[in-house]
Amino acid sequence: MPGAVKVFGSPTSSEVARVLACLFEKDVEFQLIRVDSFRGPNRMPQYLKLQPHGEALTFEDGNVTLVESRKILRHIADKYKAQGNPDLIGMGALERSSIEQWLQTEAQSFDVPSAEMIYSLAYLPLTMPLDGKNAGAGAGAGGGRRDARQQQQQDMMLNPQKLEEMKQLFEKSKKDLNKVLDIYDQRLEEAEYLAGDKFTLADLSHMPNTDRLASDPRSLRLIQSRRNVSRWWADVSGRESWVYVKSLQRPPSSDAAF
Repeated sequence: MPGAVKVFGSPTSSEVARVLACLFEKDVEFQLIRVDSFRGPNRMPQYLKLQPHGEALTFEDGNVTLVESRKILRHIADKYKAQGNPDLIGMGALERSSIEQWLQTEAQSFDVPSAEMIYSLAYLPLTMPLDGKNAGAGAGAGGGRRDARQQQQQDMMLNPQKLEEMKQLFEKSKKDLNKVLDIYDQRLEEAEYLAGDKFTLADLSHMPNTDRLASDPRSLRLIQSRRNVSRWWADVSGRESWVYVKSLQRPPSSDAAF
């Protein structure tokens, strides 16, 4: 497919998942070239030319090459505004301003603490009591990711200092997330979605990390304990676009084109 949209990266990456969800929402045909960002020596030569430092995501659309997921969202929503979901970037200046405000909030206030919590939980034992409760062992991650996490946890038990660092990181990220999610819960009391009454890039940008938080019983309470955030997540996580992304996060049999 000469000139087709191409996405280089792993669907399990939050950056890549964000872009894939947008492409599905806009009904844009694309080719996904799966690149495991953790396997430096095995990276494809074509990908290395685009991303010599091995970043998680590269997006090609004709002569345009982008690597930052939120810039890519804006590009897709603008260029393909005549197809798919027409509401992603907003219709007028006021709508677009609100969407941009929440995109910035996600990037500046939600992305870092949520990523830090996800990172810390990957190392902390599944049975470690958090919030004064025993979380149990039934995390919702996929089999391959769970195997890697179990190995990380075994390694961690041999390194008490690292374990303590991850506990502190978890507590810090929990404190920061509680603050921002309280703001979100208030906002979602007033509107169905973050930027208003329509699903937009503001919601879509939050989905990859929120999905990780909701998939781990140790962090799920952050979502469930807030009525409006919980309602919002039940809604957006059921969108067909996100169901497609989740299907791509399963171990692939071969590279796929859409």
